[in-house]
Amino acid sequence: MDRRFEIQVLPEENKKRLEDFLLDRFRTLSKLYLRELVKSEKCEVNGRLENRGFRLKANDFIEVELDPDRQNSMVPQEIPLDVVYEDSDVILIDKPAGMLVHPSHRDKSGTVLNALSYYLNQNPGSRHIRPGLIHRLDKDTSGLLLIAKNGRAHRILATQFEKKTVEKRYRALVDGVVERDEGTVDSPIGRYIEEKMWAVKSDGRHAVSRFSVIERFGDTTLLELEPITGRTNQLRIHCAEIGHPIVGDTSRGGRAFERLCLHAYRLAFRHPLKNERVEFELAEDFRF
Repeated sequence: MDRRFEIQVLPEENKKRLEDFLLDRFRTLSKLYLRELVKSEKCEVNGRLENRGFRLKANDFIEVELDPDRQNSMVPQEIPLDVVYEDSDVILIDKPAGMLVHPSHRDKSGTVLNALSYYLNQNPGSRHIRPGLIHRLDKDTSGLLLIAKNGRAHRILATQFEKKTVEKRYRALVDGVVERDEGTVDSPIGRYIEEKMWAVKSDGRHAVSRFSVIERFGDTTLLELEPITGRTNQLRIHCAEIGHPIVGDTSRGGRAFERLCLHAYRLAFRHPLKNERVEFELAEDFRF
């Protein structure tokens, strides 16, 4: 049931964005729900309607109507996580293949966000931490996944991803022997509605990937992949496009295997608090 809350902005919250203010005050509610409240005019600042990016001032008066007991999709679940790095602003994990990053309309549990909602909030005396997704990995892709632990870190890192200053590298085992040492795939990607599948499509969105050969084997090749753009299933589609589908990607012609042999092995970015470049690498975890 909706209730009306009246809150005064504290001096230390001066210049905070309205969205971040609501996220901090109602930490168990989803960001999408709080955004919708502002959009649907259920939140006022000093009696006026403002957008979610509005900068608050100390002593501003907030009135908001919401349901504090609304179910959050990120139900905490005690699921093991392989934490690579963690500090007060970010957490970096090695996501296993076969694990969804966030709940979907079909899968509400067992995801990275479910696990993080538990892991980050085990101390009942501490402030609730809402894990903030900045980028994603496909369910079947393993490797480095970066998550923000507060609104400020999320905004700074999201900007880096948008400006493409974050270095992301993958390793993939593909079918066949790739003859060229390196190359670029520039093929648009779109969704075929009837087949319910993403693939190269003439009227799709611009998509570019780079590849280089790490090692050639008898009938497979280990590649390093760099996605210049970030389209759905981009690396899988582009590998298949050059005639070398990723091992385990049977839907695109790859041989059957126990998993998809695609691993996000390198991530480099500027730390949101320290403002220095940090780099992380993980060996690929598939066997061949």
